[in-house]
Amino acid sequence: MEEKRIFLDIEKHLLNDEKPSLFLSKALHEGKFDKYPLSMIKDLNEVSQNPKYHPEGSVFIHTMMVVDEGAKRRELSSDKKIFMWTLLLHDIGKKPTTKMRKGRLTSYDHDKVGAKMVKSFFDYFNENEEFVEYVARLIRWHMQSLFVIKNTKFQDIEGILRDVNIDDIVLVSLCDRLGRGGLDESLRSQTINDIEFFRKVLNSKNRIH
Repeated sequence: MEEKRIFLDIEKHLLNDEKPSLFLSKALHEGKFDKYPLSMIKDLNEVSQNPKYHPEGSVFIHTMMVVDEGAKRRELSSDKKIFMWTLLLHDIGKKPTTKMRKGRLTSYDHDKVGAKMVKSFFDYFNENEEFVEYVARLIRWHMQSLFVIKNTKFQDIEGILRDVNIDDIVLVSLCDRLGRGGLDESLRSQTINDIEFFRKVLNSKNRIH
């Protein structure tokens, strides 16, 4: 099956390349992501983002920046395959959820929608159920660093602690936040500090539990 061959090719580059984005961008332009479910990746190229938070452009461009950030930190992850696939697919929920509201682009609940979509993606390739479930959980909670840092009503620390390992969600969050345009050294440093604060909050709540 051609899709399965491409799937395995993607995985090889995610796990080994210094910049997986080079292969992934080339594959997109060669039409390798045209067929379902790989089309979920292609769709990201058609989804615009709020330039205030994502000056780099489309969701695909953001995702490429995120996987390259992840490639620098693969060895820090508890499972490289889970980590890198999570980064590649973390925003697939943005395609059905991105809408213009009051003059600005929003993607409400793309984390929850993406967690469901990723199961369909991996089911097509008969991936291990435990692996699929954990990737889905990391995608489900990948926006929480922002909600916790800003102390919004959307934060759900108990849910995070119930579903995923703290180090795993912190590493995913760090790559997601760093993988965007317009970050000078000062903003990168602030982002790293913010994610460290997120870790401390989770660890403190975890001790209480």
